[in-house]
Amino acid sequence: MTITVRTTATSTDAVTAARVVDAVKIYGRGDTEVRALDGVSVDFPAGRFTAIMGPSGSGKSTLMHCAAGLDTLTSGSAFIGDTELSALDDRRLTLLRRQRIGFVFQAFNLVPTLTVAENITLPMDLAGERGDEEWIDALIDTVGLRDRLHHRPAELSGGQQQRVAVARAFAGSPDVVFADEPTGNLDSRSGQEVLQLLGRTVRQSARTVVMVTHDPVAAAHADEVVFLADGRLVDRMQDPTAERVLDRLKAFDPAPGRAVVTP
Repeated sequence: MTITVRTTATSTDAVTAARVVDAVKIYGRGDTEVRALDGVSVDFPAGRFTAIMGPSGSGKSTLMHCAAGLDTLTSGSAFIGDTELSALDDRRLTLLRRQRIGFVFQAFNLVPTLTVAENITLPMDLAGERGDEEWIDALIDTVGLRDRLHHRPAELSGGQQQRVAVARAFAGSPDVVFADEPTGNLDSRSGQEVLQLLGRTVRQSARTVVMVTHDPVAAAHADEVVFLADGRLVDRMQDPTAERVLDRLKAFDPAPGRAVVTP
């Protein structure tokens, strides 16, 4: 069984899966104050694979965490679709994250006592919900785990475990999946397989992925790369290649102060 291809929006009528507007995030006070985000406005189109890149400390993980409702902004707004996250109380925010957002992290975060099949459906099982069985069945084939459903995480390679995590993130048909350095714990071959899987799932099912990465090769799997430096949005690149991304990263000034990006 294959996942049905859906028609994605064109660039002129694209739907936004997630966005932040004038996003500011400050940690600490006084001499210890760190402005992790400094007035960032960026949208993540639905049905697209977007990578977030920038030097260490640029604010890329902070942007993802605030856009996903895992952290709160000091000022500005974050939206999933048309829903403003700051307008939700803790209960409704938790419900939104469970129903409309998927997560893939560097650590696989699988439950060691559960099988692959049980790990994939765990979020829905905890919520007492039944997922779309046809969608989940097709997803299992997409991630290539049909012959591993009854295995436990310890019986899988790192790449296979991350594929379970990817399937779990997509199983509930979320509006957007946020991935934070999803290949950080994998060797290059397994990492490539996971990145290809993310891209294939986006393109075959019109799902949305927003991925934080430091790796130009990983970013090249995305449809677009968003570049941050010193907590500010400094560039966007369509149809990236590893070489173009690396050249753009080299344009950042390593000296203290704001990044310099060539036109």
